[in-house]
Amino acid sequence: MKQLLDIQPEVREALAAGRPVVALESTIISHGMPYPENLTMARTVEGIIREQGAVPATIAIMDGRCKVGLNAEELERLADGRSRVAKVSLRDLPIVLAKRGLGATTVATTVTIAEAAGIKVFVTGGIGGVHRGAGQNPGQNPGRNPGQVWDVSADMTVLGRCGLTVVCAGAKSVLDIAATLEVLETLGVTVL
Repeated sequence: MKQLLDIQPEVREALAAGRPVVALESTIISHGMPYPENLTMARTVEGIIREQGAVPATIAIMDGRCKVGLNAEELERLADGRSRVAKVSLRDLPIVLAKRGLGATTVATTVTIAEAAGIKVFVTGGIGGVHRGAGQNPGQNPGRNPGQVWDVSADMTVLGRCGLTVVCAGAKSVLDIAATLEVLETLGVTVL
């Protein structure tokens, strides 16, 4: 993985000097909000991190590389809607890299890349988890895809094996929060 990392100079220097660096996902930029609000939000969040004395490292996939820290042009490219931006979960990462594509990283992918870069803290709005109705028989779960009986985000597995501190508002509210907490407990993830 390390040979596929392009770490922005400011981020690289901060890591080398032991200064705080905060990883940020990019899916919300390309898939979560309309343009130009998405770009304003990304710049605002990076500004808040800077005001607190840390270096922001927004993570994305660009042209077959894992970008750790984006410049203004790269943020704009993710946000403006002119390019097709793939939503890159961990299973999609090798494909998007091999195709030299443009991709926005989910929690699982961002955490994986941040850890490879040596970043210790990741901030996001909400993590994925166990979807409502997971584990039920299809007939017991009206309104859901009958073939979908177990739906758990890759975030769970990655959070169970990563060494990062993840700061977030919790699991996304559309999820089964109790089941998500059970899975996190099973995986040994400390939740505060």
